[in-house]
Amino acid sequence: MTGCIENKSKILDTESHSKELDINYAEGFKIVHYDTHKILSISKPWPKAENNYKYALIPKEVASKLILNKDEFDGTIMTPIQNIVVTSTTHIPALELLGVEQTLIGFPGTDYVSSKKTRIRIDNKNVRELGKNEGINTEVLLELRPDAIVAFGVDGTNKSMEVIKKAGIPVIYNGDWVEKSPLAKAEWIKFFGALYNKEEEAEAIFKQIEKDYLEAKKIASNAKSKPTVLCGAMHKDIWYLPNGTSPEAQFLKDANTNYLWSNTNETGSIALSFETVFEKGKHAELWLSPSYYTSYEALKNANNHYTEFDAFKNKTTFTFSNTTGKTGGVLYYELGISRPDLVLKDMIKICHPELLKDYETTFFKPLK
Repeated sequence: MTGCIENKSKILDTESHSKELDINYAEGFKIVHYDTHKILSISKPWPKAENNYKYALIPKEVASKLILNKDEFDGTIMTPIQNIVVTSTTHIPALELLGVEQTLIGFPGTDYVSSKKTRIRIDNKNVRELGKNEGINTEVLLELRPDAIVAFGVDGTNKSMEVIKKAGIPVIYNGDWVEKSPLAKAEWIKFFGALYNKEEEAEAIFKQIEKDYLEAKKIASNAKSKPTVLCGAMHKDIWYLPNGTSPEAQFLKDANTNYLWSNTNETGSIALSFETVFEKGKHAELWLSPSYYTSYEALKNANNHYTEFDAFKNKTTFTFSNTTGKTGGVLYYELGISRPDLVLKDMIKICHPELLKDYETTFFKPLK
């Protein structure tokens, strides 16, 4: 009788009836749809990454009918995901925008989370504390047994993630932070949309963010002047500033400002001496993001020479460091990647207040 049973299992087909998801800005991932499954590929999980990562996303209802060559993939995920662990605060807004925040069951460093909605779940013990990202409490994580863990890596040498993968929990590397433009970073909501079978919702959310961003950019183009802008501050003996090809510089360009280091093209941040920055930036009209400093007094106490900048004297310095959640997490580090439209509007309000008269900034506030 067993010889008469029809075997309806199919080998995972990666050759026919494929359709690649439209991705217009992001360069670090792609998603290809097949008749029975999806393939998620991550090509730039961190700077100078040499390996591509490939994941099979298989609907639960067909999983038992497919034969998978596991050596071909870095992980297999049943969709839609029911329980997830993410490792960066930048991942949380995507879950909330898609309405799946209730699937989050663990996070390393819960005090850094600013979202009121997710903070309630943390306070109610629905989200377990997992320690630090570079040394996740693997015992607790293995006890939780999430369907997947969304990780980020600086160079791919996180030992905790290797332990998790060996335990059979898929580790998916998210490289939104490596992208070169604000809209490219925001487009990674489509990455989460694929994990939850919510591609249409993710597409609609991103299109609205893109529309709002481009409309704000158009408003900024009507400005009659371009204020000069200084960024960053000293760390030990080095002043770090965004390079001219960075997403931060893109915000300043789209806000129609004169960022004083807009013509640089270094990889990563620009590292300069105080004297070099002072010579070029002492008369800058605006100073944005003076590192982690939250007040003029703190700046002065750190280095009395900061008081010699015009933006210090004229009290035209703005920071996002004072906009925090209940436990001190900085909102910009959480929501800024997912909502570049709000970041751009903040900058336009600061640099060209006459163009957005009734707008209240989300992240950036005057330095105390």
